[in-house]
Amino acid sequence: MNNMKLCLIIALLAVLASCGADVEKQRRLSREQRKALLRADSAALKIATTPTMDCLPLFVGVADSCFKQAGVDVHLRQCNAQIDGDTLIANGYVEGVVSDLVRTERLRRMGTPLQYVAATNASWQLVANRTARVKSVAQLAEKMIAMTRFSATDYLADLAVREAKPKGDVFRIQVNDVQTRLRMLLNNEMDAMLLPEPQATTARLWKNTVLLDTKSKDIRLGVIAFSEKAMKDADRKRQLSLFIKVYNQMCDSINKNGVRHYAPVIAKYMGADEKTINALPNMKYPHASAPRQADLERAK
Repeated sequence: MNNMKLCLIIALLAVLASCGADVEKQRRLSREQRKALLRADSAALKIATTPTMDCLPLFVGVADSCFKQAGVDVHLRQCNAQIDGDTLIANGYVEGVVSDLVRTERLRRMGTPLQYVAATNASWQLVANRTARVKSVAQLAEKMIAMTRFSATDYLADLAVREAKPKGDVFRIQVNDVQTRLRMLLNNEMDAMLLPEPQATTARLWKNTVLLDTKSKDIRLGVIAFSEKAMKDADRKRQLSLFIKVYNQMCDSINKNGVRHYAPVIAKYMGADEKTINALPNMKYPHASAPRQADLERAK
């Protein structure tokens, strides 16, 4: 073997050794980075949300870094189904959840102590498929309503049917994922369903019929709840205090600017299209306060 070949082999081995060291360094850095991310996530205030308008103050606060600037790191766990948020808070994976009183009161009864931080502006509409030719709840006999068990939609479906007294059974079909529920309506796979905003606006744009609006019944079941166990920690209490302060500021900003001002946030976190966002009704966001006793009684 001549000297030139020997030099090439030595150089190649050096390069390979260097590459191996770089790969190992990258792996080590990746492990360290993952550990750092896990530590940061563990320390953050974690809240389960759904792609619905009652979560808008949280989405704006995170998207605009308002929580972080105030000294509280808020991490959102985005769920399409409320049942996933139930699982997260019941097992201690999040400290808070945006939900409804029917669900949270059930969680309490099942052994997850919760502290109510805010009553939200969540509302629901019972929407009939335009092809079903249903103009009133009484005409839902032998029809299917999509809802979620043990939730506000379950309670509201029962309330609507009891009041209207259709002459025949109304079949309640469990569809937990709110986005799937909407798609089933748009694809003519369901006769009727209960939808929050912005999904209800999309349904209306597709010429589906609104049979019931909870706003007209003065029913307020939306809520933000936090784990009592988690909130016993002094640092968590500090985080919660800052969260409430920023949450109220976000509500003020939305009330001042209007929801359509936050179109990019709505599109990002809720998947709403431009037509839906432009057609959203005016919404007011109240400061964080306890749910009304009347609504608690309904949920129980």
